[in-house]
Amino acid sequence: MVSLSWKHHTLIQALISRGPLKEKEFHSIFTGVTGRNPGDAKKIFDKYLLEINKELSYVHFELRACRDQYDGHVCYGVVNTVSDDQSKLGTKYSVPQIAFFKGIIEAIAHDEAAQGCISGFDALNIRLENQVPSEASSSQQQVPPAFRNFSMSQKDKTLDELVKDNWLCRTRDGNNIGLGIRSLLDLRSWFRNNDVPSCEVCNEAGVKADLCPNEGCSVRIHKYCLKNLLSQRDDRVCSGCGKPWPLGRVAKEEAVEAAVNDDDEEETDTQATSLRSKKRKIRRHRDSAENVSSQASLASSSGITRRRVTRSAAHLS
Repeated sequence: MVSLSWKHHTLIQALISRGPLKEKEFHSIFTGVTGRNPGDAKKIFDKYLLEINKELSYVHFELRACRDQYDGHVCYGVVNTVSDDQSKLGTKYSVPQIAFFKGIIEAIAHDEAAQGCISGFDALNIRLENQVPSEASSSQQQVPPAFRNFSMSQKDKTLDELVKDNWLCRTRDGNNIGLGIRSLLDLRSWFRNNDVPSCEVCNEAGVKADLCPNEGCSVRIHKYCLKNLLSQRDDRVCSGCGKPWPLGRVAKEEAVEAAVNDDDEEETDTQATSLRSKKRKIRRHRDSAENVSSQASLASSSGITRRRVTRSAAHLS
């Protein structure tokens, strides 16, 4: 049995207290704790994760990494490995809220278009009665009153909470609801048990993915997996049906994403420039005020000196 050091505990505590972390953040913490860069010391980094997971396995937890299917970034988090999907949310959420969340992930995960999201309107109209066992849902009397009385405002509030806790996410325009990084980390077994089609390249659930243009082909590939795959192959065809994959669409989407990122960077640069300009103005005003104060003090001092000289001259005369 491996005895974990304070360094192991610090890494675990960071993930538990701060929630799932992007790879860059987690690597930065690892470097601060161990003094080693995961990029240069991958074996040491992997050894730490292996030792942590051996201990966490006793309480059915795991330190896991996965890619955010919406931006392609790798994230790390501590997850519950118990197969009961309701236990994933712990005790913070009520039974109706858990049923509401389950209805949302089912609608997103089973979308044949693999868009990875549903509209906010569709999310609010999820019927909780559908989460009751079929024999019970056939009778209105068997549906729990808490489900029937779960109002639209309660759904809206629950959506906000789920987004805040990273179980769900909102798209850039704010109109659609997708799966948060905690769902992507925690619900891996749920995706497999519920027959959610997987990505042809990485074999993870293809919740948000590109579909083969051939209608008779069921192949789906994550955008980041597709980009890597097409850059490594000369034929650039679907591995399932052998038909060419439309590169134009991939290039267009990449251009749109690049433009959005550029806009974000430009906005950040503009804000930084504006902040620096304000700081310069404040410094100029402060320096100007100090100069005025200094001149006033000098003038006052000069006046006092002149009055003293005059009084001395009058006394001598």
